[in-house]
Amino acid sequence: MNGFDAYQLGRRGTTASWVLGGAFLILIGAFFRTQVLQHDKYALQAQTNRLRAIPIEPPRGEIVDRNGLLIAENAPGFSVKLLAPKADSLRAVLQRLSTIVPLDSFAIEESLRRFRGAPYQPVVVLGDADFAAVSRLEEHRAMLPGLIIQSEPKRLYPQGRAVAHLVGYVSEVTESDLSTNRFPNATLGSLVGKAGLEREYDSVLRGRAGVRYAEVNARGRLVREDVGSASLPAVAGRQIRTTIDLPLQRYIDSIWPAGVRGAMIAMTPSGEIRALYSAPTYDPNVFVGGIDAANWRLLNTDSARPMLNRAISGRYPPASPFKLAIGAMALRRGLINFDTHMPVPCTGVYRLGNRGFKCWKREGHGSLDLTGAVAKSCDVYFYQLGQRLGLEAIIQDGVLMGFRDRTGIDLPSELSPQFPANLDYFNRLYRGAGNWSAPATTLNFSIGQGENDQTLISMIQFYASLAGNGEEPIPYIVHPTGATRHSTGLSETQLAGMRRALIAVVEQGTAAASRHRDLLVAGKTGTAQNSHGKDHGWFIGFAPADHPQLVVGGIMEFAEHGTIVAPYVVNVLRRYILGPAEPSEPQIRVLTDEAVRGDSAPRPVQLPDSVPAARPTP
Repeated sequence: MNGFDAYQLGRRGTTASWVLGGAFLILIGAFFRTQVLQHDKYALQAQTNRLRAIPIEPPRGEIVDRNGLLIAENAPGFSVKLLAPKADSLRAVLQRLSTIVPLDSFAIEESLRRFRGAPYQPVVVLGDADFAAVSRLEEHRAMLPGLIIQSEPKRLYPQGRAVAHLVGYVSEVTESDLSTNRFPNATLGSLVGKAGLEREYDSVLRGRAGVRYAEVNARGRLVREDVGSASLPAVAGRQIRTTIDLPLQRYIDSIWPAGVRGAMIAMTPSGEIRALYSAPTYDPNVFVGGIDAANWRLLNTDSARPMLNRAISGRYPPASPFKLAIGAMALRRGLINFDTHMPVPCTGVYRLGNRGFKCWKREGHGSLDLTGAVAKSCDVYFYQLGQRLGLEAIIQDGVLMGFRDRTGIDLPSELSPQFPANLDYFNRLYRGAGNWSAPATTLNFSIGQGENDQTLISMIQFYASLAGNGEEPIPYIVHPTGATRHSTGLSETQLAGMRRALIAVVEQGTAAASRHRDLLVAGKTGTAQNSHGKDHGWFIGFAPADHPQLVVGGIMEFAEHGTIVAPYVVNVLRRYILGPAEPSEPQIRVLTDEAVRGDSAPRPVQLPDSVPAARPTP
């Protein structure tokens, strides 16, 4: 090797030494930064990778009636969860778990879907496991890696089916709920209210979830379920006290005829809901811990639609109870008074051009004043009264009186009534001014038929105004929403006359068969035409008629006539006002010709000269 080669070799060795030295200096600096300068940061990251947060579900707030009786509470329960590193591992454990406790393919796929949405959180497999299932799982824990069994409060509805549409139910929040921020502060796995009071007051009832930690290894497998790290305790939800009278709610459920669809509402003249019932009903307890696929399918495919709250979401032609609204419109415009007779006496049919519009009573009622027309529910009288008003005035006054608006009750899913905003509605509906008859439409509206569908709660609100001071109260169960009030526009004298007419309905009119000597009831029967089968029956009443404390309304689908509904409503009024001593329960009966005609052997009675407005009920 010559001198030049030796020089080159030495130069390369020196360069390599510097490179190696620089690399060691960089590594030493990196280690120093990691181990000394950023020790806290990386220690926290390592701790986070080692721990998995397990949410602690808070107890939901209780729901009680106005006297503190429980409508919804909590009971001890167990939830079964799995912590898995990946979907394949989770599927394998779920298959083994299904051999120990019943778990169908739908439940397995649902658990996998939850895992994909939140892969670093425990997956809920059984939201409401019983003690026997938990015991079997504990015996086989060795073959179920990642198994977590938590003691959690579960929702309990002691009254079950009697309060289903009122209280609603709870269920696990969905990804759709989270994406729309429907439930603020909820996370995957949170239980939220999905209907009724549970939904309306979820933010109050839900509380705040806590958290504890489980330790996992580098592969994400569970090492220890409880570690000594700090945890955040759950904060229970707050109780809500309602205006509901639970014994009255249970009573309505007990007397409601089996297999009959419909609804009933009891409300004070000031707007406090004492009972709200819809039939057919369902058991809200089946949703606790997650409803199984078979039950969910059954509830949603049943032609009777048990999930529909007919009290606030069922719309029906208001029929004869709407005649009181027509009367109020004519009185407020000064077109009639209570002694006014129509020009054409009722002979059973009213002629409009070459068409005949029938009264429900074939032989007719003769000449009646307004009080008599309400008591006998004479269609011919109200045909002429509607003509005197005119369709435009009926629509205008109906809008002013709130027949187009929601009542504002503090429950979700209330539907607006279907009522025209103006006459252009008919031109759009029938595609041109020449395709509909204003006179015929006027006659239909005059007796509560035609393009007019109301909810039970909207009609209850109107009748509460007749029982009170003429203003429609805002119905509420916990807090009034502050919705706009509507008014009948009637004077106190006119309101007293309307109450006298409604008393006459029960004392000597179409509902005379439901009259009781121990309680003066005012009310109105109705028969709503139904193009899909038998007509529906209405009855709305209040009592005591001289000092109303409660307004009760009921609708029974396919009942054919309001006289079928009246005994149920009257018995609910008697139960609330006079106490639990009751006559025999009313039964659905086959209508006789006499009942259809309203010939209920009325007994002569002296009506009071005036009926004062209701005094607010505390």
